[in-house]
Amino acid sequence: MSSGKEPLIRTAKRADLPRYQIYLLRAAALLLALVAGGLFILCLGHNPLVIYATIIKGAFRSPMVIQATIKIMIPLFICSLGVTVAFKMRFWNIGAEGQLIMGAVFASYFALFHSDWPHWVLIIVMIIAGFAGGGLFGLIPAYFNAKWGTNETLFTLMLNYIALNIICLLRDTVWADPKSPGFPKIARFAQNSQLDKLFGVQMGWIFGLILLIFVFVYLKYTKHGYEISVVGNSHGTAKYAGMNVKKIILRTMFLSGGICGIAGMAQATGSDMTLATGVAGGVGFTAIIVAWLAQLNPWGILLVSFLFSVLEKGSTVIQSEYGLSADCADVLQGIILFCVLASEFFLRYQFVLRKKGGGRS
Repeated sequence: MSSGKEPLIRTAKRADLPRYQIYLLRAAALLLALVAGGLFILCLGHNPLVIYATIIKGAFRSPMVIQATIKIMIPLFICSLGVTVAFKMRFWNIGAEGQLIMGAVFASYFALFHSDWPHWVLIIVMIIAGFAGGGLFGLIPAYFNAKWGTNETLFTLMLNYIALNIICLLRDTVWADPKSPGFPKIARFAQNSQLDKLFGVQMGWIFGLILLIFVFVYLKYTKHGYEISVVGNSHGTAKYAGMNVKKIILRTMFLSGGICGIAGMAQATGSDMTLATGVAGGVGFTAIIVAWLAQLNPWGILLVSFLFSVLEKGSTVIQSEYGLSADCADVLQGIILFCVLASEFFLRYQFVLRKKGGGRS
């Protein structure tokens, strides 16, 4: 046996903390994020309190602006619900961006070429098509993972770029707008193919609320949700209990991708009114942050995605009023994420100093 000194500082598993201490630590992390973000703003030569107040005011200053904030929230909220389903199974779906795009592509086919159908029949078909497009795209990495154990993180990430280039291919070839020969683009959808508005906002927010209830009940109260949690904890335990792990992986990723695909359908037909390369706009990646900050809790996702949308909308106001880059919102999001993840680390682990004269054998 070898002997030597213990490291000066090491990490050790922490005993479960009381619930009130968990809430206090998370609140402290959020406060620290605001302070750190304030220092960042201060370094740019502005008053943090004024900037924070402007961000909040900028997202709620008029009914039209509130509608714009909700419009930003819709695809982010739905995509966050989608990745949560996969993350509960510990299948790291980093492909929400591509699944959203493919949902938009599938729905856009009907919007472009079947715009003469009865309006609500067309809307329902586009919802189904969006779900199928995202779900089928999610099945690809799931199949390879279940069959050959491929790394789902890299696989889903790379598929994002394939999906984006599918739009480029369609835009430049078979779906090119003949009325725009000098600038390749896909034609704007006919009025009959556009998603209706409710209270001044496209109806994607209704889809989001329905999916919120569905995901919450599905994960918490159904047999499939229980199987997802068991597979997430241990494939071996799931197999010992007689569960078909491969089938569960495929089913769950189809559902995860399908939900993200509905976000794509809502964005293309409700907000953009066409299919463009910016249909996702980084939403799939931000959704990963939102899901983790909400602790994979569907109700928490509703709150966090709303706060992120406020930050996103408010940042456009500070850009115009103070000349700050809209990218400041991304920096503040990063600071918040770092602080919250740090708090999660300290909920589970603690640093232990080496005792005087301590050694190991």
